[in-house]
Amino acid sequence: MASLTIRNLDNELKALLRLQAAHHGCSMEQEARDILRRAVQSQPAGTSFAQKIHQRFAELDVEELPIPKRRTARLPVAPNN
Repeated sequence: MASLTIRNLDNELKALLRLQAAHHGCSMEQEARDILRRAVQSQPAGTSFAQKIHQRFAELDVEELPIPKRRTARLPVAPNN
């Protein structure tokens, strides 16, 4: 098994973790492992950026979006020689 050290944990957060662990009847280490496991497992592994964007806007009704009018393309600036 691997070990993980978390530095600079403020006292209030440590106290809250201790209380939550006591409420669940386990050690602070076990509570931290459970929290980390839930946090990592709640996000699908290997989800690409495009898939995340698709999930974010999946419920958006595309037919309701306004389509902006096209503008004429700008001409490139001629170099001064």
